Amino acid sequence: MSRELISTGNELAALAAIDSNCQFFGGYPITPSSEIMHVLSSKLPAIGGACMQMEDEIAGICSALGAAMSGKRAMTATSGPGISLKAENLGLGYIAEVPLVVVNVMRGGPSTGLPTRVSQGDILQAKNPTHGDVKSITLMPGNLEECYTEVVRAFNLADRFMQPVFVLLDETIGHMAGKVSIPDLDEVIKNKIDRKRFDGEKKDYLPYGVKDDEAAILNPMFEGYRYHFTGLHHGPTGHPTEDAVVCENLMKRLFKKVEAHTDELESNEEFMLDDAEIMIIAYGSVSLGAKEAIRRLRNEGVKIGMFRPKTLWPSPEKRLNELVNKFDKILVAELNMGQYLGEIERVSGKKEFTTLLKANGRPISPLEIIEKVKGM
Repeated sequence: MSRELISTGNELAALAAIDSNCQFFGGYPITPSSEIMHVLSSKLPAIGGACMQMEDEIAGICSALGAAMSGKRAMTATSGPGISLKAENLGLGYIAEVPLVVVNVMRGGPSTGLPTRVSQGDILQAKNPTHGDVKSITLMPGNLEECYTEVVRAFNLADRFMQPVFVLLDETIGHMAGKVSIPDLDEVIKNKIDRKRFDGEKKDYLPYGVKDDEAAILNPMFEGYRYHFTGLHHGPTGHPTEDAVVCENLMKRLFKKVEAHTDELESNEEFMLDDAEIMIIAYGSVSLGAKEAIRRLRNEGVKIGMFRPKTLWPSPEKRLNELVNKFDKILVAELNMGQYLGEIERVSGKKEFTTLLKANGRPISPLEIIEKVKGM
């Protein structure tokens, strides 16, 4: 079953939060993400939740982390400059293992940049959104339907891996409006992943005393299970420590809990690649223009297809390596100066790619892609 409606990407992200049983949104208005908070400000109170416009982006993520610590599903949304302000407390989310969904509707940067124009300039920021060592989980919708489904997936992954999970929209896809078909609410509820709970004796509860590839088990507050939240390195109870072995094991676990389960994370689209002789690598709204270009080129007899990662981080290393080393002609198209290109080069060991890169706030059109491909 599915539902059909006419909506924008930002509005669908907000609806996905509601349907995922998000109970709290904390944030601050910023172009081009403000519509997410606008929708949630009316819909969350109607289901017993809360939406708070805080005094700034820092307070926005602090309030969202606090709600998540209490056991509620929580979300914040912003754009690149807002992520910069949230950076320190994102680190708290990673080390304390607090599940949180963070939507970044990307605009031109750096600094104030191009507030109303499209960009994919925050790809590397999403990989390392805070100081220190973290293992990011970052999803990238490529159409309106995925603005809904990837936000739903982000809530499930946040509770599964107990850490912040990023969803990157870009301005084009966030503000694009169209007819969409999204899963029925019953399906969303049926596939919901709840965070783990400890149901043993309270005296035996060690929230961070888990296996080396597992996420912390943080029972909801106010139920008698005592533990300690901290931004410091900590042991099994959450209390701070400087013990070298404990600190090293903590950091290794924070990485391994993601790296050992990439099969649960990887999600890609392979479009018309079966008989292709040329491959385009694109993501986000650029992939929409790439698909149109591929259809037109196919009509002219050009055998071409596209690889699109939906999970950007961790990157689909194995599949990327296989495909990149299969094709002699590859076009990488991004709305930045080559941020994902660097990852493609790293995992494949190849350096010779045709690129179509733009960072002037304008989208990449199908005609630009066609012209570039014909030049190959």
